[in-house]
Amino acid sequence: MQLNVKDTFTKELPADPTLENSRRQVKKACFSYVTPKKTKKPELLHVSPEMLSALGLSEKEVNSASFLKVFTGNSVLPNTTPYAMCYGGHQFGNWAGQLGDGRAINLAEVEHNNKLWAIQLKGAGETPYSRTADGLAVLRSSVREYLCSEAMHHLGVPTTRALSLALSGDEVLRDMLYDGNAAYEKGAIVCRVATSFLRFGNYQIFAAKQDEETLKAVVDYTIKHHFAHLGKPSKETYLKFFEAVLDSTLEMLIHWQRVGFVHGVMNTDNMSILGQTIDYGPYGWLEGYDHNWTPNTTDNQFKRYRYGAQLDIGLWNLYQLANALYPLIGEAEGLERILKSYNKKAQDQYLEMMRSKLGLFSYEKSDAELIYSLEETLQLTETDMTIFFRTLSNFSANNSSKGLSVIENAFYVPNEVSDTIRQKWNTWFKHYAERLQKEETTSKVRKEKMNQVNPKYVLRNYMAQLAIDDANKGDYKLIDELFQLLRKPYDEQPENEKWFVKRPDWARHKVGCSMLSCSS
Repeated sequence: MQLNVKDTFTKELPADPTLENSRRQVKKACFSYVTPKKTKKPELLHVSPEMLSALGLSEKEVNSASFLKVFTGNSVLPNTTPYAMCYGGHQFGNWAGQLGDGRAINLAEVEHNNKLWAIQLKGAGETPYSRTADGLAVLRSSVREYLCSEAMHHLGVPTTRALSLALSGDEVLRDMLYDGNAAYEKGAIVCRVATSFLRFGNYQIFAAKQDEETLKAVVDYTIKHHFAHLGKPSKETYLKFFEAVLDSTLEMLIHWQRVGFVHGVMNTDNMSILGQTIDYGPYGWLEGYDHNWTPNTTDNQFKRYRYGAQLDIGLWNLYQLANALYPLIGEAEGLERILKSYNKKAQDQYLEMMRSKLGLFSYEKSDAELIYSLEETLQLTETDMTIFFRTLSNFSANNSSKGLSVIENAFYVPNEVSDTIRQKWNTWFKHYAERLQKEETTSKVRKEKMNQVNPKYVLRNYMAQLAIDDANKGDYKLIDELFQLLRKPYDEQPENEKWFVKRPDWARHKVGCSMLSCSS
């Protein structure tokens, strides 16, 4: 198996001098060397053809013994030294100190077609950052991460990617809901791929430890390899760097809102410095459109990371990154100016995104009122977000009285649509029709454009759970079926119409469908 290894992270940044794989506080180092755990009986379940090609590998190489061994951690690529990153982070608003790659091991960086990729195994064993955990992952969370990484890419959402999904052949003990009912589950390993796995916490940890030397080293490394267009490191470049991170983070979050994705754990250690969705844990897609929904059981009481708060949390996290960069800049004015630009940018970009979902391609001052009125009306009764926006493209501005009949299939409990709610909908459709008549676009073009931003198929939690249930029985066909479906989420795919449906009743309160934890 031939990979063009071009490691930079381990060659240019300080390493942990201690080679023992024991839990410890790591000082003045960006990473620790570790070796993946050998597994009993690894078995490859699925490989992404696109990521295979992106790394310069062929389909033929997938069937080789070396491919299976390397991407399940059973052998190490020649001339490479696997490692785990050191970082910190705020978890649910509280500083958690050192965190680091507790169940992820970076294999190497690979260059192909002038693009550098970092390759990482999730679930390949413990590291110095595993704290009290075992560094392993189970099949259910691995299926979810593998499918979602690739699905998000095809939705047009900035994201890390996934190369492969494999069984380890080992059993892993997990307490799924943290309720004292631990049980053994099938172990699994996902090979994750990204331009970089650097996150806000990689900078926070050194600022917190007042280790300005290492902080400067990792920031300068980041600029050199990922933001070189900003110029050589300087106070001015650091400010440009921060603004670029703010802009890419906001772009990612706007995409989340567009498709109804809820991350579930927007801790600062889960925020990519490149504005890519990272760490797919207790995520979910809005089914009933609800700004207060979170898929994370741990967050159920305070709902810090609910759908409606994601843009605000993005800003909060950026404030923490600004604090981490402050020692290199020495004054707050520039950072504060950039941070103050966020809310205006967020509002403008959000409204522009919502206009595109509604098929509005010109600007009217009244658009904001129309959009906010829609959001309120959508939450009056449980209304499926994906189905609503996808079917809305069938609405005719010439017949606003038929608006409800166009989207009625999006209602979970049609009997809940009272006369009062019906009247609110009719009023909204009347205003929407009046607004559409100001557009010069034909209804056909509008429908085509709306269907390019409103997906027909998303990875609903119940779909992933069905694939997990089958996989636990040794049947992996549904993993591939969903993988293929989600490669073309905006296409009609009439042969897959069975997936363009509301969440079934059996999934409303089922573990894995409505309730998810960080356990993996």
